[in-house]
Amino acid sequence: MSWCRALAVAALLGAFAGARAAERVTLRNGFAVMCDHRETLDAEHVRLYLDASSGSYMDVPLANIAAAEAEAVPLAPAGKPAAAVQGAAPQDSVDSLIQSTGQAHGLNIDLLRSVVNAESGGHIHAVSRAGAQGLMQLMPTTARSLGVADSFAADQNLRGGTDYLDSLLCRYHDDLSLALAAYNAGPGAVDRYHGVPPYRETQLYVARIIREFNRRTLLAQRSASATAGAAAAR
Repeated sequence: MSWCRALAVAALLGAFAGARAAERVTLRNGFAVMCDHRETLDAEHVRLYLDASSGSYMDVPLANIAAAEAEAVPLAPAGKPAAAVQGAAPQDSVDSLIQSTGQAHGLNIDLLRSVVNAESGGHIHAVSRAGAQGLMQLMPTTARSLGVADSFAADQNLRGGTDYLDSLLCRYHDDLSLALAAYNAGPGAVDRYHGVPPYRETQLYVARIIREFNRRTLLAQRSASATAGAAAAR
């Protein structure tokens, strides 16, 4: 990144230095992240803290940041942390939520992990250009139809997204590629084309999730085999 560009992006972030308001940071891949505060790591990287704690953050190259805007955050009631008002969950609890949600729905946990990773990278406050929100990138109308009141509440978003994915798997008789295509492009597009739509984004999306799901499944099988082998050797 050129010196001039680094200076311009740094100035953009620096405009909010000292402000208590949260920041909406938009990345060049289309995601927007709400961060509580930030820390400059070096001339080309910044650390975005997703809540008031120091344990929930993501490191981002300055070159990946398209814009940053200050946003007002409602003050927390006395004795209640701000993160609770925002509906946030500690980042390290996301995987345990994925596990419990997958188990409750009888949905493969590694599949759910793969979808969450593709949709939001595990960032609770991710927002797409189209307005999809949260871990499983629910559109507001879809979220309402699923009974999700706050898409940035990790447990609600995961429950709603898992309900929706489960319904698509049922609709397409457990054809994973069709269910994933419908999750990305909508069931109407899948039905219209009688298969995965010829949309590059959707085709890449389906391939990426299936590839990651297969990788996770293989790792789990190897781990189970190694554990069984160790137990047999005792």
